[in-house]
Amino acid sequence: MADVDPLASMDPQWRGHAVLLVPVPELEPFARERTRFYDRSFLSDDPRFFQAHITVLAPFMAVPERSRIAPIVDALHPFDFELSQLGVFPDGLIHLRPEPDAPLRDAIGRAVEAFPEVRGYGHPAPVPHLSLDRLSPQVSVQSTRALLGKLVPAHCRADRIQLCWYESDHCRVLDEWELR
Repeated sequence: MADVDPLASMDPQWRGHAVLLVPVPELEPFARERTRFYDRSFLSDDPRFFQAHITVLAPFMAVPERSRIAPIVDALHPFDFELSQLGVFPDGLIHLRPEPDAPLRDAIGRAVEAFPEVRGYGHPAPVPHLSLDRLSPQVSVQSTRALLGKLVPAHCRADRIQLCWYESDHCRVLDEWELR
């Protein structure tokens, strides 16, 4: 069956984008609450959809061909990682970096190679991380740490890759691959 973009007939002004990601269910309560706080239209009714994730590659402005994703997934195996140290990128994004991050760097490298036209939100060398919040007069690393409570440190297992669609009121999982 040929890959079909289910959103091809929509007006591009209203379209979102696809994200290839590793879901992180351990941080889902925090991520859903922050999404609810900022923009509840990005919450999904799809029970497989996780707000908490580590991006492998994005944004895809159209749904990518699954045949180009398969080799990326086939090269990966399930792996464990921990999220414990909060960091801040120069743009103010508060995040957690996975340790170890080698399997995620490998997945990102394979995805960048398979999809050279996708520029990783403008970053030439994406860094594996789980986004938490952004610095502002109301948000600091300390306030974010307090909101995380006992969710961190999080001991996680990457056991699948998802292709998700992010669009106001239409967030959902498009496809999912188990890591073997």
